[in-house]
Amino acid sequence: MNTVMSEESRVQSFWVSGGALWSLLAIYAAARFLALASSTIPVPVIAALHILPPLIFAFFHGSSLLGRREILTFFVLFLVVGNTIENIGVGTGFPFGHYYFTDCLGPKLFHVPILLGLAYLGLGYISWTLALLILGNRKDRNPVAGFRVIALPLIASFLMVAWDFSQDPVWSTIQRCWIWPRGGAYFGVPVSNFLGWYLAVYLFYQLFALYLRRRAIPLNPLSLADWRLAVLFYAVCAAGNLLLLLGIPPGGLAVVSDPSGATWNVRDILSASA
Repeated sequence: MNTVMSEESRVQSFWVSGGALWSLLAIYAAARFLALASSTIPVPVIAALHILPPLIFAFFHGSSLLGRREILTFFVLFLVVGNTIENIGVGTGFPFGHYYFTDCLGPKLFHVPILLGLAYLGLGYISWTLALLILGNRKDRNPVAGFRVIALPLIASFLMVAWDFSQDPVWSTIQRCWIWPRGGAYFGVPVSNFLGWYLAVYLFYQLFALYLRRRAIPLNPLSLADWRLAVLFYAVCAAGNLLLLLGIPPGGLAVVSDPSGATWNVRDILSASA
């Protein structure tokens, strides 16, 4: 009886906050338009508005789908694993390649900007939720039964790397928020970065999948509209790259060069990201 009431209260709480979640989506969509005015708005402000709405969404949506304890565990795992691997990467070049962060994104935890760690949380949860949908788990109360223990982390990792694939050249080669001293084939970014990203997020997702299986955590029932919110957040993130083609290139630059001396057409970078 208590379990049933607990699940019902979670669902009711989600519906109470439903309007707030749609508002977060609207704020996030508006923030994507700010990229068109990036020459006048400080980069940390734009980054924060891109990061915080998905983060808040992830907490409330995840609390309803999995429970508050589980979404907080997700956050802690992602922050610890992500920050540890990023700091190892900056110090050793493994697994991403040699790079370092500038002061573009504000304060850092050791070598890694705090805002970047928070960015992992929102899109990390949204990618996890989309992986559940891709596997057809919406009506399956056990999200990590059988082959899904491996399949779910593999698909979620692919969705996260797709996000990074469309973002990295903009934030590194154009915005200079992090620097690849040796450049790279993908508009100044080495291919090793994306292989390293896949490894890093896979390790996190696999740990979380094992945690859910060990505790036999069920999914709480959500409506189709509630699931679609996660899809829309990912879609808005992707659509934001298309908007870059409508405005003046960041900083008014036509070409940029990476530290290796290679030059890149800014429009080519934005088109590839789109």
